[in-house]
Amino acid sequence: MDILFENGTIRTLERNSPDAQALLVRNGRIAAVGGRTAVEDQTGIDVRRVDLAGRTLLPAFLDAHSHFTACASHTMEVDLGGAGSFEDMITCIRQYIEDKKIPEGKWVTASGYDHNRLKEHSHPRRKVLDQAAPQNPLILKHQSGHMGVFNTMALNLLSVTGQTQAPQGGVIEMEGGLPTGYMEENAFLGFQGRIPMPSAEDFLTAYGRAQELYASYGITTVQEGLMASQLVPLYQMLLKSGLLKLDLISFMDIRDSDAARTAFESHIKNYKGHMKIGGYKMFLDGSPQGRTAWMRTPYLPETPDAEEKAQADAFPRTRAAKEDYCGYNTLEDSQVKENILKAELEDKQLLAHCNGDRAAEQYMDMLETVYRELGSGNSRKPGFYRGDIRPVMIHAQLLGLDQLERVKKLGIIPSFFLAHVYHWGDIHVRNFGQERAGRISPAASALKEGICFTLHQDSPVIMPDMMETLWCAVNRRSREGKVLGPEERIPMWDALKAVTVNGAYQYFEENEKGTVTPGKKADFVVLEQNPLETGADEIRNIRVLATIKEDRLLWKA
Repeated sequence: MDILFENGTIRTLERNSPDAQALLVRNGRIAAVGGRTAVEDQTGIDVRRVDLAGRTLLPAFLDAHSHFTACASHTMEVDLGGAGSFEDMITCIRQYIEDKKIPEGKWVTASGYDHNRLKEHSHPRRKVLDQAAPQNPLILKHQSGHMGVFNTMALNLLSVTGQTQAPQGGVIEMEGGLPTGYMEENAFLGFQGRIPMPSAEDFLTAYGRAQELYASYGITTVQEGLMASQLVPLYQMLLKSGLLKLDLISFMDIRDSDAARTAFESHIKNYKGHMKIGGYKMFLDGSPQGRTAWMRTPYLPETPDAEEKAQADAFPRTRAAKEDYCGYNTLEDSQVKENILKAELEDKQLLAHCNGDRAAEQYMDMLETVYRELGSGNSRKPGFYRGDIRPVMIHAQLLGLDQLERVKKLGIIPSFFLAHVYHWGDIHVRNFGQERAGRISPAASALKEGICFTLHQDSPVIMPDMMETLWCAVNRRSREGKVLGPEERIPMWDALKAVTVNGAYQYFEENEKGTVTPGKKADFVVLEQNPLETGADEIRNIRVLATIKEDRLLWKA
């Protein structure tokens, strides 16, 4: 059956292309778009008409970076996003254990807290968590995902003692020769990976909730930003169930890829059951709001007021509080080089998590080194060789303006976590000063350099709310109402391109998605208003009314 969309604003997002009056879909593909009469003339005998009733239809949004399984997991965890103090956290966790009738000895996971927004201005430690769950092993995940805390029972089950050494690129905090429960980066991620997972049935239900969440924000292509070996059975189960309706692009953990590559060999660069393997992912540093992002210049010293200092002094302080502290790297140069070379030789895309400008510099240095070495031994492309894997710099928040020229030269696609301006912009001012904080996610400067960039939400760090991200890109306003870097605001047209056209390019899918063009997949979002004709302040209030994947309505308001 043909499907004809009419009576609305159809924005193709093709440059220099006028709004269309009608859109014809056949077998999940765009068959025609343009004037109403011309499109109607191409319909078949059996046609279903969809009245847009004056609403706006756009190509569906593409999620340039998030963690699909973590989003599903988040629906099975204690949500601490609203906690304002240690006491609030204790209350939430106790209530969850009671409401869910969690038996003694079963693991409990709580997530979404941010120490920057707690009354204590500190991470809780195991003794606080012991009050929340004295009979259960408990893990607390920071909102950034880069750090967290374990209670005493959890530490014992994980065999973490005063003699436990932190891995490279990680921190296990000790006090008086004993672990406090607080960990950062590779240490936290490593021990988190050893926690028992929920049941297969629970995960299938959670995957359904995660898909509905993304679709409710107009997204039809999502990402698994780090597929480690423990996720392989979950994705095998999901594919077998046939429940996956969104297009899912997974990036294998480059440190731990054998199981995924073997299990999903037929999915490499190829969709099967709506999932494909896009390439590899590596981490080069941490989180700016957690003060673990790797910087070229030091963080500003923490200067709490008297009340904050009294609270903070009651708890251990991490090395992030020290002067001349620049964060730290998670990989050495040789490891980064090895990973880049692996991706290039296998012709697989590489995503590198780089928040700090020093991490960005390491990535570029090693890309340049690899390209020179490949060029010197390449008879077809002697000299400086640039590969074709479209390397991505995930987050790129503190990427320096002086580094943009190299980004362009190396063909890197920065994927900016631009909504950080709103969610943590005020924290960045405290950590880096007004001038440096004003240059986070330098989208306008990248635009002037002719750099292709995308925008993302790193869900479940924040909700995959594309309209909020577009609002942030156009306004750059923090929670406290400060405008951070007005010169880095970008026009709505370019913001929309970043989450559609550029997102498709990042995934090597520019011939399949990103614009409303005949031959491409019929992936659309229907909005209550046209964002290109809406006041800047009102963009985040535009509602998603429907999300369509090929010829299927995935979500409707």
